Amino acid sequence: MSVRIRLSRAGAKKKPFYHVVVTDSRMPRDGRHIEPIGHYDPRKDPSLIEIDSEKAIRWLAKGAQPSDAVEHLLKICGVRKEFDKNKKKYLQEVTS
Repeated sequence: MSVRIRLSRAGAKKKPFYHVVVTDSRMPRDGRHIEPIGHYDPRKDPSLIEIDSEKAIRWLAKGAQPSDAVEHLLKICGVRKEFDKNKKKYLQEVTS
């Protein structure tokens, strides 16, 4: 099973709002997910990005692959930089 961190669309027509979710890669975009880890609202100025960094790092350490859009959001929030900086520590925590 391949686990992905990706966006799930919500909101009304022409008013998008996205949930950042961890899901099986075979599930549809707005289908069942394993765990929600944040949300993203592109309509605000500046865009609202809220991601639970502890959950995101835990899933990255377990091997979840972020989509291109989520990868960009993780870089903006600083989660990706923190994970890359302390990668060995997080991987040890998951394996123990």
